[in-house]
Amino acid sequence: MPKDLMDDILDLLRSNDRFLLTSHLRPDGDALGSEIALAGALRQMGKTVDIINADEAPYNLDWLPGGEHIQQFEGSLKQHEAIAEADLIVVLDTNDEERLGRLGSSVRKASAEVLLIDHHTEPEQWFDHMYARDTASATGELIYELIEAIDPSLINEEVATALYTAIMTDTGSFRYSSVTPRLHRIIADVLERGDISPGPIHAQIYDRRSMPALRLLGRMLNRIRIKFNGQLAYSVVTQRMVDDTGAGWDDKKGFVNYVLSIDGVKAAVLFSEVSDGAKISFRSEGDVRVDEWARSFGGGGHRNASGAYVKGDSFDDVIAEVVGAAPRYIEFDLPDSGPLSEEDASEIAELMKSPSS
Repeated sequence: MPKDLMDDILDLLRSNDRFLLTSHLRPDGDALGSEIALAGALRQMGKTVDIINADEAPYNLDWLPGGEHIQQFEGSLKQHEAIAEADLIVVLDTNDEERLGRLGSSVRKASAEVLLIDHHTEPEQWFDHMYARDTASATGELIYELIEAIDPSLINEEVATALYTAIMTDTGSFRYSSVTPRLHRIIADVLERGDISPGPIHAQIYDRRSMPALRLLGRMLNRIRIKFNGQLAYSVVTQRMVDDTGAGWDDKKGFVNYVLSIDGVKAAVLFSEVSDGAKISFRSEGDVRVDEWARSFGGGGHRNASGAYVKGDSFDDVIAEVVGAAPRYIEFDLPDSGPLSEEDASEIAELMKSPSS
């Protein structure tokens, strides 16, 4: 990150007094951790900070120290006053007005300047200031850089727990290609300064599953399908599956990683049924990118982790369309031995035709 840009952002954080922080719909560990970490540092600097999100925290993140300060947007007079009176609004971990939900228009129309801190690709251009790098492992990594530049002693136990949560969850527990030796040095510094241990944090996030959630997981695993010579795997979560198991939609978090874990799979997709189509999670590892694939369906995200919301009259049709488009964005290996099935070979041949043919 250019030094001049960082200096400008640091000046914004130092010179303003009232802050409003917000993030995307259905906030994840990176969103909440980044908000809590930045808010904790700013409050230690004597600043006034409000955190308001469109959606509440999922159950596996509601334990985060500092999370009690996060409000769910209800459109109250007090919340509108917090937006109106802010000196600086900070949008974290999303670069899209629509992803802010009901808060989006209020943030964009606010009199205060808006700072974006994010690591997604192709940000919208209405932000007044941007501290963005799409090669960063997580927004939490960018928040660490800013706090460390201001004063490393601000990384107390609460801030460190939030930073660790943000980075750990958005790197798949440090297994994605965005993880570098530098990132491990950052994590070592966070653990040391906050005097925290990874084990309890990981257990709170990943080891708290209800029986309904496990039943839902079992049904999802039974519906995994393999395509393109074993290199693409996908599965589904339907409304009936959720109803029958007594689970909630939040219970499917992380399910797509089970699909990706299959030996030989380059990319994985999880389709979640909604009334007018499907919410889709794309995952991959290493040099295999899924962000362009997701973007072709109106979504976006990171190179190895993206999402999309695709509308359609038929859930099955959406699945067929998205899976069928995979060869346009992922280079599948076609070994000399063990040819593709007739179905997959035909599908690839058809889908790889140019639009004009």
